[in-house]
This record gives sequence, structure tokens and C-alpha cells, in this order.
Amino acid sequence: MQNLEKYKDDLDLLLRSGNQLMNAMRYESTKEEFVRIVKKQLGDKAKGFLESLPTFSDEYQIWYSEAKAIVRQLLPDRIDDFIGFYETPRNRKDVTSETYRISDYLLGLFVRGDFGSIKVGPSAAIRHFEQQLVIMKAVKKRFESSLFDIRQIVQADLLDSELEAADLLVKHGFVRAGGAIAGVVMEKHLCQVCENHAIKIRKKNPTISDFNDRLKAAEVIDTPGWRSNQFLADIRNQCDHDRDVEPTAEKVSELVEGVKKLTKTLF
Repeated sequence: MQNLEKYKDDLDLLLRSGNQLMNAMRYESTKEEFVRIVKKQLGDKAKGFLESLPTFSDEYQIWYSEAKAIVRQLLPDRIDDFIGFYETPRNRKDVTSETYRISDYLLGLFVRGDFGSIKVGPSAAIRHFEQQLVIMKAVKKRFESSLFDIRQIVQADLLDSELEAADLLVKHGFVRAGGAIAGVVMEKHLCQVCENHAIKIRKKNPTISDFNDRLKAAEVIDTPGWRSNQFLADIRNQCDHDRDVEPTAEKVSELVEGVKKLTKTLF
């Protein structure tokens, strides 16, 4: 269950770094109050703790991208909420404590009132990041609960084994056979991704292209991703169907590596 352990480790790391970012945001937004609380709780260790805090603007975007991908995979019904805590509301007319978002915090946005007093500032974003962390904790709970179907993770381990076999065949000169196996793995994985997103395929015997087209139409993958998958599918078809052109080991190795990446990044 190597993939299961990897996902657990990745999720735990995101939660730990998220807590650090939360502390960094509080320190940057409410410095005096935060320092007072930390000194009261940690005493002599407060200085080291404060010095270890990251700079929120430097590390948040990386955290957000990785966390969003996990929420989209494991808790898709909360993905819009997760994104909404970051992005500026489309219909926003005024910046208030209710409409201020994390993206505004990253820009250092202040709204000043009469005589230069601050009406809304970065501290308004704290509650939004708190909610993103709450969602990430819900993801962890779902992951660890019996409600989460680990069948996909078991399948990922099986696909890894098949791709290792494909790689070995190519290295020993059985190029078409290696490409055929990689193509089957790709087809299985895209089929599973469609199931994950409740995408129905009406065709009786769908191909990689059918799955790829439906995933693009559902905006699960973007145009570059669709093109990349189609490129891999073309190599697979050459291995399976085109007997007039002999696929090169280099091309089929590209197929195997591409499918390896696909199974680790598209869910």
C-alpha cells in the first residue's frame, strides 16, 4: 500500500505547513497581540518560534495549489468553497470585512476611512484561511474514515506494477508489447478518473480518446492536458494497430513515462 502511505504523508505535511502559515498570517496581521500570546505560552522558546515562521506571501501559493488538488480529488463537494476563500468575489462592489479575501491579503490591500483610519486590512483574511484549514482537516478525516474507497489507491499500486513491466519489456526489446501494456494502463486510469467525476460514457467500448474528450468537456483537464493525452494515445495506437510503422523504443519509453506521470497527477 505504498501510495496510501504516500498520500497520508503528503496530507499530514500540508496540514503542518498550513498551521505554520496560519501562525505567520496572524503574526503579520496582528503582530503585537500575537507576540504577546506566544511569549505568554512559550516563554523562553517564543523567540525561536517566531523566527521559524515562514513569510506567508512566499509560501502560500505553493500550499494553495497542492491543497486545492487534494480537495478536488478527495472532497470535491467542497472545492468551490475552498477556492472562494481565496479568490475575489466576482460581484464585489466594495471591499469590506465580508468581501476581503486571501488574494487581497497577498496584495497587501488596505481600505482606509476618514482621516486615514484603517477600515479593512489584512487581518480580515485570517478567517478565510482558517476555513481552508478546516476543509483540509475534513479531507484528512474523510481519508481516514471507512467512507473513503481505498480501491483507487490499491488500483494505483497495481497500475504501478504494470508500468514497471512495460518499462522492462521496452528495455529488453519488446517495444510493441511494452507500449500495449502502457496503453491499457492509461485506458484503465482515464476510465477511473471519469468514474471519480461521475462522467458517463455512453459508448459500449470507449477508447482513450473517448475518455480524454469527455474529461476535457467536463473541464477536469485543460487543453494542454488533453493534447498530451492524445499524443500518448497516438503512440499506443501505433503499437497496437499500425503494422506498417515500427514504433521506436524512444517513443514507447515516452509513452510509459507519460502514463506514469498521468496516474500520479490526474484523479
